[in-house]
Amino acid sequence: MTDTDAAPDATSPLLFARLLDGQGGARPLDWGEARHAEPAPGELLWIHLCRTHEDVEPWLETRLAVPEPIAEMLIDDGNRPRATREGDTLIAVLRGINFNPDAEPEDMISMQLWTDGRIFVTLRRDPLQTPREVVGLLDRGIGPVDAGALVTELVEHLVARMNRAIVDMNEVIDRFEEADLDNEGDMILSKTSAIRRNCLALKRHMGPQHNALEAIARADLPWFDVEDRREIGETIERLRRYLDDIDVSKESALVLQDELRARALASSERTNSLLTLVASVFLPLGFLTGLLGINVAGMPGTNDSHAFWNVVWICGLLLVLQWGAYMGWRWWTGHRH
Repeated sequence: MTDTDAAPDATSPLLFARLLDGQGGARPLDWGEARHAEPAPGELLWIHLCRTHEDVEPWLETRLAVPEPIAEMLIDDGNRPRATREGDTLIAVLRGINFNPDAEPEDMISMQLWTDGRIFVTLRRDPLQTPREVVGLLDRGIGPVDAGALVTELVEHLVARMNRAIVDMNEVIDRFEEADLDNEGDMILSKTSAIRRNCLALKRHMGPQHNALEAIARADLPWFDVEDRREIGETIERLRRYLDDIDVSKESALVLQDELRARALASSERTNSLLTLVASVFLPLGFLTGLLGINVAGMPGTNDSHAFWNVVWICGLLLVLQWGAYMGWRWWTGHRH
């Protein structure tokens, strides 16, 4: 038996199983007990499975009489967040932030759940921290007491963990706004691009999740009472605020990128202006010296010992005249007197 959301052994899809006593506590079960257990009145059987195991789909269809299309949805990786009611059964696909090593926030982990109020099944592929946190509450005797409370507890933890990713992104943006944009511009531009991609990915998944939670709140299930609806309503409001925060983070990153691009453009324009100035100064001088350097008969000054210095003085005079004209025009700033 495994008591954490770690990889199961090859013979069992079970990650953990708990038989809730209705008082906030629970008793652990192994796969042999959990797969056939029948909870008594007031109890709830919670089974957390790795959905990639080959035994999961047959068990869902035989033990829980889950229709084949629903069973396929519960083990599929490509489903977006959604929730639906089938009789007295709730089926939902939710997503949580991936805090596993080397993962990015946009690499979200989906968690499927199925419950009829007596048996509660959650399924995932990659390790997810939310079920570990909730089972820890049960093991301390302060966990949810029924299926409705377990749904709201899982949803609340999934949504609350979004705040950590959003806060981290906002802290990075705040730090970049105070950084030296001239010296760290390339690094900041790359990081803000990553933040914008994260925001877009979070919004893509969390928008449908908001709709899924509203569907859960509207589901008129006999085991989902008024208190559960109130709790999930508060979680929906929190998720809506987080979605607004994601929009703010995305816009802040965009403003920072625009400022960096504006600085880079201004620096490029100054460089181009300087190069143009240098080229325009030396173009007539280069023409003059090139003309005097041709090796043909009749070149003036070839027998004059002072000809070289005369040319130098002429070039110097041209340089002074050009510089005076440019200073008067101030053409490189775009402002004429």
